[in-house]
Amino acid sequence: MTVTLTPGTTTLSTLHHIWTHGGAAALTPDARPGVEAAAALVAKAAAGEAAVYGVNTGFGKLASVKIAAKDTARLQRNLILSHCCGVGTPLDAATTRLMMVLKLLSLGRGASGVAWSTVAVIEGMLAKGVNPVIPDQGSVGASGDLAPLAHMAAVMIGEGEAVFDGTRMAGGDALKAAGLKPITLGPKEGLALINGTQFSTACALVGLWGAWANASASVVTCALSTDAIMGSTAPLEDAIHTLRGHAGQIAVARAQRALMAGSEIRESHRDGDTRVQDPYCIRCQPQVTGAAMDLLHAAARTLEIEANAVTDNPLVLVDDSHPDGGLIVSGGNFHAEPVGFAADQIAVAISEIGAIAQRRVALMVDPTLSFDLPPFLTPDPGLNSGLMIAEVTTAALMSENKHLANPCTTDSTPTSANQEDHVSMAAHAARRLARMNANLNVILGVEAICGAQGIGFRAPLQTSDTLQAVIATLRQVVPAVAEDRYMAPSLEAAATLIREGQLVASAELPAFVRGEMA
Repeated sequence: MTVTLTPGTTTLSTLHHIWTHGGAAALTPDARPGVEAAAALVAKAAAGEAAVYGVNTGFGKLASVKIAAKDTARLQRNLILSHCCGVGTPLDAATTRLMMVLKLLSLGRGASGVAWSTVAVIEGMLAKGVNPVIPDQGSVGASGDLAPLAHMAAVMIGEGEAVFDGTRMAGGDALKAAGLKPITLGPKEGLALINGTQFSTACALVGLWGAWANASASVVTCALSTDAIMGSTAPLEDAIHTLRGHAGQIAVARAQRALMAGSEIRESHRDGDTRVQDPYCIRCQPQVTGAAMDLLHAAARTLEIEANAVTDNPLVLVDDSHPDGGLIVSGGNFHAEPVGFAADQIAVAISEIGAIAQRRVALMVDPTLSFDLPPFLTPDPGLNSGLMIAEVTTAALMSENKHLANPCTTDSTPTSANQEDHVSMAAHAARRLARMNANLNVILGVEAICGAQGIGFRAPLQTSDTLQAVIATLRQVVPAVAEDRYMAPSLEAAATLIREGQLVASAELPAFVRGEMA
């Protein structure tokens, strides 16, 4: 089934569906008149004598060099080939396809000046499963994601490399195998394809979705940890959080309170507990993870706008009242500062969710703080080390995420002979989110293992029905730690449950906590 894309109004839920399920995607036919009107304006400019950037001039610092009409097609081809300077690991197929969909949305706004046949090639590649090989390094996030997008455009003209039917091959061969034909780029078309923020935005969206999976899972793992150490639910009282007023904080407190409702462990120590207050990692979970969720919602709004934006240059402003039918105007929409800021926000949120979760892991393995749980959560400490080094692993990953969370947008450097003298660094701001999310998957997976292990030591007292269902899901792939065993597979299995949302699926969480946009 082909997903119909409406430029300007496509939602993150639609993009998430495409990223998750693949398949074909195409612009609504309603976009075609606007696309063709802009292409006609570009064709008119290309036939004229006036220098128009990107149409009949060089690029960047070479914008003052006028190109003869007979060389405009060669100009665009040269642009693509010369800009294929990406290095590093190829982008995964799902994110590559998401990037192509975002490029369709941008071109579909009718301000880029490409032919409808060029749009159709991208649609054909999506439908037939031709995935360009996109090296993930080389963009500084201004003048567009030039190198990554050039590798996409190279396949469209029969160059570069692509993966088709599971095999990596020359771009032209991939098109031929899929029954598609390469195109010859017209005036400005090469520039329209490689100018833009679609690589950065695609990577940032994938980072956002991974962060939401982790954020919602952390509410569940914190509930397990709280019952494991026989923590108090008094700090979850609704009045505390409504007095402050932050939506994320309120939602997290309500969700965790619901998860723990009916726990025999909790009811057993309401009276006579000599502890006055739990450590911050238990007591302040709503304030910390709720604030992270508020950041993620803000980043989501930014990225949804960017996903529907026109971000190439120059822009083709069709205006029937204008003597020439409109204007072709140079601007700076290719500058990915909004995406970089959003990615930096997401990185901070991921880091903080992991930082507070790691402290809960440390709390549970420490017998001086865990309220009578055995050292390192093993029934026979000394002979067995239990979860001692699993906690050390979480500390290592937490520290790595702290380093990775340093802002990227503040690290501008001049490029292109100082023509592009301030850049966003949005591409690697977004790319690093995948690594951070993978680290957090493990931290939360270990917390789930520790929480379930600690709750087991509270028997015959039982946790809530909901948390028992969560533990049952975990136990399908991670047995209780009775004596020391080879632990790496258990950590990997728990991290997978977090990443794929299976642990969260065992609990009913509200839409806000799951990251659904209003």
